[in-house]
Amino acid sequence: MPTPSMEDYLERIYILIEDKGYARVSDIADALQVHPSSVTKMVQKLDSNEYLVYEKYRGLVLTGKGKKIGKRLVYRHELLESFMRIIGVDESGIYEDVEGIEHHLSWDAIDRIGDVVQYFEENPSRIEELRDVQRKNELD
Repeated sequence: MPTPSMEDYLERIYILIEDKGYARVSDIADALQVHPSSVTKMVQKLDSNEYLVYEKYRGLVLTGKGKKIGKRLVYRHELLESFMRIIGVDESGIYEDVEGIEHHLSWDAIDRIGDVVQYFEENPSRIEELRDVQRKNELD
C-alpha cells in the first residue's frame, strides 16, 4: 500500500493525466505546491514501487496498478467532498477537511460513507430533513 504522501502524488498524477493527457514533473510540482526536486524523488519512488514508469526528461506513465489506485483515490476524495456537502459543512472548508481525513479512514469506512451518500442522493428530501434538524440544533 502506498503511504499518504504517495497517495497524494498518485491522485494528482491521475487527475493531470485525465485532464491533460500527460503529467510532467513541473505540472505535479505546481499542482501540489512543492519543489520539482521533491516531485522527482517521489516519482522515482513510485516508479520503483511499480505505480508508474518514469524516464528522466521524457515524462511518466501510470502502470495498470497506478491507474487503479489513482482512480480509487480520486473517487475517495470526491466521495468525501460529497459527504461533507450533504452533512452541511461550509463549502470554504470542505477541501481542507477532506485533505485532513482522507488518509485516516479505512476503505471499509469509505464504502460505508459511500452508502450514506448514495442514500441521500437517492432521497433528497432527507437532506432537507437533516437541514431542519441542524437549524433546530443551532437554535437550542
